[in-house]
Amino acid sequence: MQTSNMGNYFDDFVVGEVIEHSLSKTIFESDNNLFCLLTMNHHPVHTNADYAEKQQHGKILVVGTLVFSIVVGMSVPDISGKAIANLDYESIQHLSPVFIGDTLYAKTKILDKKESKSKQDRGVVYVETVGYNQDHIPVISFRRHALVKKEEK
Repeated sequence: MQTSNMGNYFDDFVVGEVIEHSLSKTIFESDNNLFCLLTMNHHPVHTNADYAEKQQHGKILVVGTLVFSIVVGMSVPDISGKAIANLDYESIQHLSPVFIGDTLYAKTKILDKKESKSKQDRGVVYVETVGYNQDHIPVISFRRHALVKKEEK
């Protein structure tokens, strides 16, 4: 039996490369409702159709932190599956609204990578991930640094 190849080693990353993530996710009403309950975000624009219909977009908006969480998750098999730690998230931008029934996709650009100065078995990879919907409209972008293992030789 062959094991899963979750993630990439530090040496596998190429600065400038863009990785199209193979995972995707359609957002269902149940996803949004459960996330609202779990995170205690009960703003009516996320949970009340009558209220949301009278607001700017005219329908329920998916919680932005749910969109962020899903897009991060889509990138794990390619970016942080072999990470020791995600060191930070920066410059998180909500670019367009996400609605119930939208399908999310993601791609990540490798911006930089640096070997660790203190430990020879790892390095830091700096990436920017963009999530977009079924119409190829970018909905979220963020950058992060991940501490990633080197392949044992």
